[in-house]
Amino acid sequence: MSDVEPVQPGLFCEAGLLGGECGACGRRHFPRATICPWCGHGEVAEVTLSSEGTLWGWTAVNAAPPGYDGPVPYGFGVVELPADGIQVVTRLVESDPSVLAVGTVMRFRVVPLTPGTVTWAFERA
Repeated sequence: MSDVEPVQPGLFCEAGLLGGECGACGRRHFPRATICPWCGHGEVAEVTLSSEGTLWGWTAVNAAPPGYDGPVPYGFGVVELPADGIQVVTRLVESDPSVLAVGTVMRFRVVPLTPGTVTWAFERA
């Protein structure tokens, strides 16, 4: 990601989403917070979340939301990351909802958003 900027620093890297892991309860969350959203403990370490998950729900976005400069349509959904014990709301590479199904194995990847800007999405593995 050296020649482009992430849409929001600190949310992802080439390997995956950057989440938090609580030092007290051990649960993970995304995006990373300074306080554990599960137990309220203040010791949270940054972790790279799993790059594979399963599709839980999805739709297509056909009209650009206010302030959005990227391409439409695009997929939008919820991917469960079983290794991390969480579900994440995410952009999907696939924009045709008819070709997706509950339980589809999904893989993290960095995708272009606008010239010079990248974001993350999940695609079918």
